[in-house]
Amino acid sequence: MLAQRTRLIATSGTANARAAAATAAAGGKQIIDLTSGEIWAELAPAIRDGAIAAINRGENRYTDTIGLTKLRLKVAQALSSRTEIEWTADEVAITAGAKQALFDAAMVLLNPGDEVIVPSPYWTTFPAQVLLAGGKPVFVDSHDSGFVPRVQAIAAAITPATRAIIINTPNNPTGAVYDRSTLAGIAELAMARDLWVIYDECYAAFTYPPHEHSHILRVAPQIRSRTIVINAFSKQLAMTGWRIGYLAGPAAVIKAAKALQSHTTSNPNVIAQHAVIAHLENSDGTYERALHARLVTARRLGLEILQSLDKVAVPRAEGGFYFYLDLAPLLQGSQSAEHPRDADDVVAALLAAGVAAVSGTAFGDPYGLRVSYGAPIEHLESGLRRLVDVLNAWQ
Repeated sequence: MLAQRTRLIATSGTANARAAAATAAAGGKQIIDLTSGEIWAELAPAIRDGAIAAINRGENRYTDTIGLTKLRLKVAQALSSRTEIEWTADEVAITAGAKQALFDAAMVLLNPGDEVIVPSPYWTTFPAQVLLAGGKPVFVDSHDSGFVPRVQAIAAAITPATRAIIINTPNNPTGAVYDRSTLAGIAELAMARDLWVIYDECYAAFTYPPHEHSHILRVAPQIRSRTIVINAFSKQLAMTGWRIGYLAGPAAVIKAAKALQSHTTSNPNVIAQHAVIAHLENSDGTYERALHARLVTARRLGLEILQSLDKVAVPRAEGGFYFYLDLAPLLQGSQSAEHPRDADDVVAALLAAGVAAVSGTAFGDPYGLRVSYGAPIEHLESGLRRLVDVLNAWQ
């Protein structure tokens, strides 16, 4: 009955984890939800006030398909500052979140059969959208290199069918931050093999010393004409539900994305666009600094608690707001029938103990576990202590 493409994808693993937590809570169980890819925080005042002002002005009409020119210009100006390369509004498309930006990129760049390099563990949406566009994801494992793929491993995975490489730094789910040397090596590969680089930096606002986010176009400006930048206001301004992101790249790519959006969502939410403009015009950065400081505190607390784990290493958590646990030493250490076999078993045990987390199977890793520290800090503390108790109970 259904189209064949529906066989290529399933519901996002992170969405399934959130749904499982909600179902357990609806059944009367007290659940500490550490699944979410968002920060639990109040809106930035300028976002709230800007949205209310837009409503009061009667801003309820279509905008340009790829967003208000004023917002695209502000994004272009910000990109120009971050990359030290000049950008124009014609090279920016505002989208309904970063997911639409990624979907646009996949649909306008990939032909059926094209291969796309995806470092693993990966955000669940990357391979799904490659498949929807008719492409083939080719995974490059990064476990043995601190979750930053080795350039040599990427090079070995390239074939005549390879069309693009997806880079996500700081990384979801692992929290790894790509170093300048790795970015430079990937850029050299892209130039030598005529590849696109899809550069997702949605967590760029959140890194922790000594780690710093390096923009690939500052490291290697020569690949500007073959790079698509993906970002969103969702994470950095704690407004995930507003669905406002963007892609930036060559004008021809943006023109194609505009045509695509004209037949999918039309323009992004008009109130969200005006709200972001108001924030960019009126904010002094206080909100962003407070949000980052909150995550620094949550990360420090979480790492202190996770130090008590017996068989699982404390995660690096270099960027973003996730602790990514490598459960392999725990899961491979016993033949007992009661012992968990993979991350799905661990997630089920945690849920029974009142804690919701995301299994690494959602990210192509049967031994990984993602825990968000974007949750309220009191929930985080209780949830992580329960998690430690559950994992340490297995010998």
